[in-house]
Amino acid sequence: MFFLASASPRRLELLRSAAIPCKVLAADIDEEPLPGESAKDCAERLAREKAVAVASQLGPTDCVLGADTIVTIDNEILGKPVDKADAARMLRMLSGREHHVITGVCVVVDGKSCVASETTLVTMIAITDREISDYIATGEPMDKAGAYAIQGIASRWIPRIEGDYSNVVGLPMALVWRLLRAHDLIAP
Repeated sequence: MFFLASASPRRLELLRSAAIPCKVLAADIDEEPLPGESAKDCAERLAREKAVAVASQLGPTDCVLGADTIVTIDNEILGKPVDKADAARMLRMLSGREHHVITGVCVVVDGKSCVASETTLVTMIAITDREISDYIATGEPMDKAGAYAIQGIASRWIPRIEGDYSNVVGLPMALVWRLLRAHDLIAP
């Protein structure tokens, strides 16, 4: 059986859209970056911790996919906002600038883990304080890394990306597919 170690409806939707059936068993771990940890290392570590935590609850033949998405700008990691003020702070930082979205993924099967990550460069146009407050009032940014959803309302502010779109949504599907195929979890 294949399990997704995430409660993210976006990740589940991406897997289902790619015809990868799975069950959800969310991991409950501390998602705070470690002191001095790079965004890439943080995303990969959190993906691994999620997958391993769920795998420890399952049988040896079950496969678990863990993932964690991080937005980074000016060497600062932007996770999910803690409140509306934090969401506004993040959106002001991103406004009119480029930033990176990094998703770490980890596949655990037969007690072994394989970790990788994908990075996408995202350009956001300048947005006004009014647009930011109106956006926050919708509730959409509150459970998203970097306080925005590229597949939602914020799509109107993203004129360009360089890299994997599904990575910015929360799960780099081409990378996931390659990892699953490499472990013979999906027929070629």
